[in-house]
Amino acid sequence: MTEPVIRALDASDAALFDTLPDPLGAREGHRLTRHRPEWKRVALRDGRVVARGAWWGGPDDTEPVNLNWFDVADGEEDAGAALLRSAPWQVELELNLPTGWRDDPELRGAAETRFTAARKAGYRLLVERLLYRWTPGLGLPERPGRLEFRAEPDDAVFFDALRRIHSVTLDAHALKAIEQGGPDRAAQEELDFFHWCPSPRAWWQVAYTPQGETAGIHIPAHNPAGPCVGFIGVLPDQRGRGYAYDLLAECTHFLVEQGAEFVAAATDRGNVPMAANFAKAGYPVVRERIVFEPPRQAVTS
Repeated sequence: MTEPVIRALDASDAALFDTLPDPLGAREGHRLTRHRPEWKRVALRDGRVVARGAWWGGPDDTEPVNLNWFDVADGEEDAGAALLRSAPWQVELELNLPTGWRDDPELRGAAETRFTAARKAGYRLLVERLLYRWTPGLGLPERPGRLEFRAEPDDAVFFDALRRIHSVTLDAHALKAIEQGGPDRAAQEELDFFHWCPSPRAWWQVAYTPQGETAGIHIPAHNPAGPCVGFIGVLPDQRGRGYAYDLLAECTHFLVEQGAEFVAAATDRGNVPMAANFAKAGYPVVRERIVFEPPRQAVTS
C-alpha cells in the first residue's frame, strides 16, 4: 500500500474535499459554518481522498480555533492520523455526531474510525457534550419571575462571579483551565471568549434575588453561526434553589427579544443538572459532540 499524500487545499481544488462520503452528516451539521478553503486539508492514497479535515475560526481570526470536520475512510486510520500530525495547527478536535450514534452499528463504526485516527495522532478525549437547538415552535420556557436581571458593564463583576461559579464547576474545559492556571485562568478564558463573540457586551446580565443578593449570571450571545446560550451560572451559595432554570429561561427570552429565530446551546454530558434544565426549558438534543485535545495540550497524569 502506498503512503498517503497530505495536501492543503485552496479555492482552485476545494472540490476535492467533497469527494469523501459523509456518513455522520457533518455537512448538514455545518450548514451554517463557513470553512475557509485554505484551512482544509486532505490525505490521498493513489489519488483518492481517504481522510479530510476542515479547521475553523471566526472571521477575524488569523489561525483556526478548532478542527470541527474530520472524516476518515474505513480502514484508513493511519492516513487520518497522518493528516492530523502534519497539520500546522494543533487545536481541539470537535466531532459532531448524530444523536443515537452509539446504537447504530454503521454510525458507531464511522465514529470509532475517527476516534482511532485521533488517538493514533496523540489526541486524547477531553469531554462529550450535548448540543441543543431551541426554535419558536417549541414554545418559550416560562419565566419563573423569582429573580431580577440587570445589565452590568463592569467586567470585574463577571470575573469575580466566574471564579466563584467555577470553584464548584462540572465543566471539563473550566476544570482543565483550573488545573493549568487556577480559577483566574478559567474565569479569564470565559471572558475572552465572550468578548470574541460578535454579540454586544451590553447583553451580559447579573441576576439578583428579591433581597438584593447576587444569584448568578447569564450571557446571551451570538457566535459566528448565530444566537446561543453563552453561559449560565449560579453562585455556589445560591445553589439548590433551581435558579439555573430561571437563568436559562431569561436567556432564551432575551435572545428572542433581540430577534433570534433559533437558539443553540451545549452542556457537558456529565453535567446532569444542567442537562435536566435544558430538558425542562424545552431544548431538544440535536447532536452530540466528542472533543479531543491535541498532544501539546494534553494534561500529563
